[in-house]
Amino acid sequence: MSTQEIEIQLDLKIPMRDGVRLYGALYRPSKGERFPTLLIRSIYDTQHPRYVEWANRFAKGGYAVLLQDCRGRYESEGVWRPYIDETDDGYDTQQWVGVQPWCDGNIGMFGISYPGFTQVLPAPLRSPYVKALVPIANQEDNYGHMRCNGVLQLQNAMNFIWLGNRTKQDVAKKSINWAKVYRRLPLISALDDIADRPFYREVIRHSTFDDFWKSYSMKGKYAEVSVPAYFVTGWYDNLVHEMFKCFAGWKNQARSPEARLQTKLLIGPWIHSQIGGSIPGDVSFGPNAIADIPGLHLRWYDQRLRGIENGIDEEPAVRIFVMGENVWRDEHEWPLARTQYRKYYLHSNGGANSLFGDGQLTPDPPGEGRFDTFVYNPENPVPTLGGQTLFVDDSGPKDRRPVERRDDVLVYSTAPLATDLEITGHVSLALYATSSAPDTDFTATLTDAHPSGQAVHICEGIVRARFRDSYEEPTLIEPGKVYRYEICLWETSNLFRAGHRIRVEISSSNFPRFDRNLNTGQVLGLDTEMATAHQTILHNSQYPSHLLLPVIPR
Repeated sequence: MSTQEIEIQLDLKIPMRDGVRLYGALYRPSKGERFPTLLIRSIYDTQHPRYVEWANRFAKGGYAVLLQDCRGRYESEGVWRPYIDETDDGYDTQQWVGVQPWCDGNIGMFGISYPGFTQVLPAPLRSPYVKALVPIANQEDNYGHMRCNGVLQLQNAMNFIWLGNRTKQDVAKKSINWAKVYRRLPLISALDDIADRPFYREVIRHSTFDDFWKSYSMKGKYAEVSVPAYFVTGWYDNLVHEMFKCFAGWKNQARSPEARLQTKLLIGPWIHSQIGGSIPGDVSFGPNAIADIPGLHLRWYDQRLRGIENGIDEEPAVRIFVMGENVWRDEHEWPLARTQYRKYYLHSNGGANSLFGDGQLTPDPPGEGRFDTFVYNPENPVPTLGGQTLFVDDSGPKDRRPVERRDDVLVYSTAPLATDLEITGHVSLALYATSSAPDTDFTATLTDAHPSGQAVHICEGIVRARFRDSYEEPTLIEPGKVYRYEICLWETSNLFRAGHRIRVEISSSNFPRFDRNLNTGQVLGLDTEMATAHQTILHNSQYPSHLLLPVIPR
């Protein structure tokens, strides 16, 4: 089917339950009357080049495609309240589409990031017309998107500057001195002289997991979901950890056996804004890392909406890209049943500061009386370099050596590996530490240290002391007292080659991905005063700080 065989209908007005009409643009084959329909509900404009390209390709494949502006965005009526209206508006749209003369009563959805979340939010309402979803790079809830272990993802929150109210402000975004804006205090008013962003202020005000976040979370709602989903994310996606939550919820709790059995997960070595595409960074994963994401949709929906037996249901539920080895591999479950969790303990003679220190990482439990110290100064935070950030410039497998040269970064490395070692699964760090502050942060970054000297970012995590036990009822710490912190470094899959070293960095900041802990214990987002924190990391027989790695036997 050529592009001339596609019909386009603009200016569709889709009524919501409160009378607000949302704009839609319809692409469909010119031959035929009723088609399975693919729907995207987006804040990024129905003329977004990526989705116009996808719409054409889907229509060539025999589908009607509806691109819709979310409430208050671009051509749609109403006021955009980020995320709040997407559950009801999504359901109302699905019900409208299902009875249109060009729809055969079968609906699937597509979209990345925000349009991924607009897929999952109405799923518990179970429109009878929706048969399957393909959520890409989306969250379980916005607390997990805006905060990581309670720590504000500053770049994510300030991203609402360029998202605008009705339209994106791309040109203005490029003119803003972000280095200065990120440092503004108090955070609650940091954007006020640039633009009015009420949602940003709400994000700052609600530091705990309260009703503001719970009101549109998927937590507790998976048992109401009845259709399968094909989740897609990347190891360097800012929402990869959230995607694993969604996959687990669908796979383990969905209402119907079909949803639990047929739900799938694909994870490539990608960043948030380039799912399926080339990966920025200091290493190459080769051409094999590129994936045809629109083609994945067509194969999935040919089976789900058109009943074409193409073998996709016979394939394992999980497909991962193993970095380092740079190959795709199918798995039947997550986490992998054959995982062997292995502890690597922190060791030093008290001088693990920087790449040039004496920090070691070994399977041997530590002895007596060992610890390392560093000073965390919020005025001079450790800069974000690579990893699972939202933006291209900071994302991906970057070489971390510039960060590892700092004295406020502790570095622990194994000896060169004698054989290849695969790490696939959830990575965590058990850290025993004291601080001179009533509240502070601790960070951890896993890197693959190459024989060339490169220290390639694999995954990272952070914990805020006040949230060590609860995201709903935070408590400050007693300065000088030893606490155990569990730092979640999210999920990954990487083959550490023979001759490489496994390395973990420990510090207290990762800025501007995360906001700085000012070390005062005051109300988050409202304070302006800073204090220096003196941090002690213990690693002895009583306090055996260790990295827990999911080793896959070979």
